[in-house]
Amino acid sequence: MLTLKIEGLQKNYRKFQALKNINLHMETGLFGLLGPNGAGKSTLMKILSTILPFQDGKVTIYDFDLVKEGDKVRQLLGYLPQHFNVPTQFTGREFLHYVASMKGITNQQGRHLQVEKVLEEVNLLPQANKKIKGYSGGMKRRLGIAQALLGNPKLIILDEPTAGLDPSERIRFRNLIEKLSKDHSIILSTHIISDIESSCENVAVIYQGEVLFQGSTEELAEKAVKVVWELSVPFSEYDQVEKEYVIISNRKEKDRVVFRIISKEKPQGEVSPVQPTIEDGYMAVINGVMP
Repeated sequence: MLTLKIEGLQKNYRKFQALKNINLHMETGLFGLLGPNGAGKSTLMKILSTILPFQDGKVTIYDFDLVKEGDKVRQLLGYLPQHFNVPTQFTGREFLHYVASMKGITNQQGRHLQVEKVLEEVNLLPQANKKIKGYSGGMKRRLGIAQALLGNPKLIILDEPTAGLDPSERIRFRNLIEKLSKDHSIILSTHIISDIESSCENVAVIYQGEVLFQGSTEELAEKAVKVVWELSVPFSEYDQVEKEYVIISNRKEKDRVVFRIISKEKPQGEVSPVQPTIEDGYMAVINGVMP
């Protein structure tokens, strides 16, 4: 089933065009929106969450028009913004009861059942009566997911959900999102490629306000077929490689540096082609270096 359809979406901030003719579609499941900071991801997430207006285009969520039927759309949404500010004097449980009330869950027994359910789903029951000011970054992010789940939304929008988390918290968060995607449609907006790689089958790449790619993660990796190389050079040539090529990564090997680079032409020197990854495909797309 088509969850989301965006046609010709434009968003301007005075003379600055933040989103340029965005066309996207999403079906049920876990969908990744990938792009660097400043690409327009958060602007798009705020529009989909009905927080920001837009100038041109059409957005439908579960066949409801975002502009004409915004109230109905909001009833279907759960949203975790990039900057999730929580009143730290509350306990986790108190905060979720407050959010549930704001979402119109007024029946006390029903609200209690929903709050306890989402606390369990995000593994926060042991810390539910602890003040939020004592929560770790990962716990606050899980609390953000919990509040987004209240009201049993059909579509959950998560904006940079793993930013600032340590590696163990990030892995725990990814596992949670993958579990939730079995019963919800989820948009995961991030600049962290490993979040997409481990969780999403379908992805779009947005850069400078434009969608440059939409398809499967396998298709994204294929965008770097025959343009990704490993180049080994002496340390003295480090700066020259940085000037000439798009660099994915590098590592030291004895007295040399081995670069993973993107290049349409085979570089000169000690070089070999390598199998492309999603990260290679992403870098090839945003730098316009494709076969």
